[in-house]
Amino acid sequence: MPADPLNSVEKPGPGPDGAAAGGTAPRPDAVEVRRSARRRRTVSAYREGGRTVVLIPARMSKEEERRWVGVMLDKLAAQESRRTLDDGELAARAVRLSEQYLLGRARPATVRWVTNQNTRWGSCTPAEGSIRLSHRLQGMPEYVLDYVLLHELAHLLVPGHGPDFWRLLEAYPRTERARGFLEGVIAAGRLPNLPRDGGE
Repeated sequence: MPADPLNSVEKPGPGPDGAAAGGTAPRPDAVEVRRSARRRRTVSAYREGGRTVVLIPARMSKEEERRWVGVMLDKLAAQESRRTLDDGELAARAVRLSEQYLLGRARPATVRWVTNQNTRWGSCTPAEGSIRLSHRLQGMPEYVLDYVLLHELAHLLVPGHGPDFWRLLEAYPRTERARGFLEGVIAAGRLPNLPRDGGE
């Protein structure tokens, strides 16, 4: 298993503006893509019951469609969940995730935001049952927050990052996507500041 972005020793940059940290946004069960010959360049999306409808130009390729569906799902989640969860809501979310993906076996005593973790996204103390998440996760997509919470919940059951630990995370379908997002944030934090157009 490659290095885990949760335990990177690099100092990640800030999360992207406008992305969601979580909240009570609905998680649609289905995505419906509607193509329109009238639509030339714009893509839009909205929630309709338990599904998301994405409107795209008819000429768009399947590859572009897949990319835009992902973009619009993240954008909707950000719009619906701009507020930051308080510690109580964060703890409730952790309990729900434990029940959904870990058969309820991980039972944290406390789950809270902290502002003193600048080189890791989360940490836990299994002996105390405490989980701490970096405030830098606030503003990131829900699936990233859920992954970090599950990662720390798994550490309440298995210390270290051996095969048994990673097997616990296999049930979460967006593990690789969330790890890729966090790796991208870390990489972006290492980029040099480029000059603006027209400047030297």
